[in-house]
Amino acid sequence: MSRDKVVGTGLLVISIIIILAYIYLVFFTPYSMPVLQITDTLAVIVIFGILAWVGYALATTPPPKPIEEIEKEIETELKKLEEETKQEQQKTQQQ
Repeated sequence: MSRDKVVGTGLLVISIIIILAYIYLVFFTPYSMPVLQITDTLAVIVIFGILAWVGYALATTPPPKPIEEIEKEIETELKKLEEETKQEQQKTQQQ
């Protein structure tokens, strides 16, 4: 069996065990309220933590260059390359 299949099977089995344990804790034990409170708290932390991270990334990332500026840079580089190739051709023709 390949490594990916082993990892996938392991994740599947662990997930099913956790689901069954969660169902048991919520419906068949007196600990249902604390389990639900912990689950809700963790869900809120994860969701809003990701949202905060996205907000931070948007706030601290500089805006991209305008397309016009990028086009000008590309044109400048193309002109340089054309001049270099012309110079090389002239050198080869003179020899």
